[in-house]
Amino acid sequence: LFQHEACKLNSQEVVEEDKRLKLPPNWEAKKARLEWELQVQEKKKECAARGEDYERVKLLEISAEDAERWERKKKKKNPDLGFSDFAAAQLRQYQRLTRQIKPDLEQYEKLKEQHPPQCVTGEGGEEPALPQPWAQPLLPSRIEKREKYSRRRPYNDDADIDYINERNAKFNQKAERFYGKYTAEIKQNLERGTAV
Repeated sequence: LFQHEACKLNSQEVVEEDKRLKLPPNWEAKKARLEWELQVQEKKKECAARGEDYERVKLLEISAEDAERWERKKKKKNPDLGFSDFAAAQLRQYQRLTRQIKPDLEQYEKLKEQHPPQCVTGEGGEEPALPQPWAQPLLPSRIEKREKYSRRRPYNDDADIDYINERNAKFNQKAERFYGKYTAEIKQNLERGTAV
């Protein structure tokens, strides 16, 4: 009698284990996530029934330590990698600029209605191009930056040569910028030959 019952329980356990093995590897995590989402929905319903704001109630239940830990986790997700190479820098700038652009989809739809696709296409089978909703003129901030940007100055033949190499020229420029107003008189005396 006990042997028969043990055999039956063993076969049931084998069937259950086989079912678990056939499930996807992240099944437990998905199941836990779905259960958590159901709990959140129930809490939202309860809060709505009591006339409370769910976000506020949720924040009251979180400890300060948990909140700090989540904030640290958020900061780690998007670290500033700095400069690694030019391609990465260009990609970061592109992403930053595209986040700033807000497409005007309503205007795009209006233009689309005004210029429906024609039966006869243009040369080469191309349809007339509509202005894209994201194709905005340069953003004002970008225009200001471009106006302020200056390229390396070309070599000036008329300038006095007071250096022996490129590195010395840079040093002299910096020295002139910081101490030029104090040494201007001495420099003029040396050039006139009246220095003491």
